[in-house]
Amino acid sequence: MRILISADMEGATGVTWTGDVVPGTEQWQRFRRLFTGDVNACVEGLVAGGATSVIVNEAHSSQRNLLLEDLHTSARLLTGRHKPLSMMQGIESDVDGVVFLGYHTGAGAPGVLAHTYLENSITGVWLDGVHASEGRLNAALAAEHGVPVLLVTGDDLTCSDAESYAPSAGTVAVKECVSRYAAVCLPPTVAFSHITEASTAAMTRAGRVPGAVAPHRIEVEFDATHLAEAAAVVPTVEQVDVRRVGFDAASMTETMKAFKVVTHVAAGAIEGIYG
Repeated sequence: MRILISADMEGATGVTWTGDVVPGTEQWQRFRRLFTGDVNACVEGLVAGGATSVIVNEAHSSQRNLLLEDLHTSARLLTGRHKPLSMMQGIESDVDGVVFLGYHTGAGAPGVLAHTYLENSITGVWLDGVHASEGRLNAALAAEHGVPVLLVTGDDLTCSDAESYAPSAGTVAVKECVSRYAAVCLPPTVAFSHITEASTAAMTRAGRVPGAVAPHRIEVEFDATHLAEAAAVVPTVEQVDVRRVGFDAASMTETMKAFKVVTHVAAGAIEGIYG
């Protein structure tokens, strides 16, 4: 049984604030250790449940946040940016299940550090007409490859979100959202224990199923008109409203690649504090 962990940081144990997840800050150095602790707790449980191989794909920001020197010895780490499938690199490599660890809710929704790809310039993303978090987008990509989502960890609202796109997956809430920048957090040792227990149980759901390739549509709403105008320069992307663009693709894999391009172009159009 080969398992992929897609590891984001905003939903990691104790994280509540920008400085906790921005590379180079003092707080980031502190929370790298807790983030790595979440991952190790998950690996421990997966192995106890029967996983024979675990690959951890770093999915946050610079994608160089986890501490390799402290990584569980039963795992391997895919670290660094510019991966074709970004957060889900490795889903195409015949894995038998995927864990969404340290995830968060989507742009325009309540939740600790809620966003979708861009931290604060996207106000909403819709996949086939349904409001979509990164979790929903990534779950659709996993389904195309026949890979079940085994477990989702993050704040309580992230776990509620997961119930709508991966109802068979287990969930672990390591914190309870109070606001975008505040949460009631479990002590790390308690959170780690919950993650390990849930990861072991999640292995009973591992196993590939037939995938299904189908066309999809994504619409993205920005907080400023010029970002939509910039994104609409991308071929196949149309501006459907003053702050919204949309595009269609033949598969979820192509949809996510196009979405990645749209977000990169929009990010390049942001000018200082005025956005």
